[in-house]
Amino acid sequence: MLNSTAFNYIDVLDKASDASWTRESLISNNIANVDTPGYKRQDLDFQTTLKTELGRTKYEDLDQRIRNVDLSNLNASAYTDLASYSYRLDGNNVDIDTENVELASEQIRYEALIEGIDEEFSRMRVVLSS
Repeated sequence: MLNSTAFNYIDVLDKASDASWTRESLISNNIANVDTPGYKRQDLDFQTTLKTELGRTKYEDLDQRIRNVDLSNLNASAYTDLASYSYRLDGNNVDIDTENVELASEQIRYEALIEGIDEEFSRMRVVLSS
């Protein structure tokens, strides 16, 4: 078996894109439930999970940190946002304007992650064709 770190960035980008896709789904679900009485918004925070995992390594440069990331620890889970107080009488805490902005932001993040994965594969193709 060949031990290579060639896919380290791709693996981390893949985990990030999965989390971004999941967050988009959660935000879309929040928007769909904007008029559901008692509904509490849901979200996902992958950035904190990634920062925590990258901070666990003893190395200083990003290449070495990525090389030593434990992918099994890069699993962010959805949470229900009970801290956002509801100003509505029905107990729903979804703000449609905030959710629309978050959805647009997450869509841009997802596209950037997919583009990053594509560029990593493009670099590999250049090296292999040389």
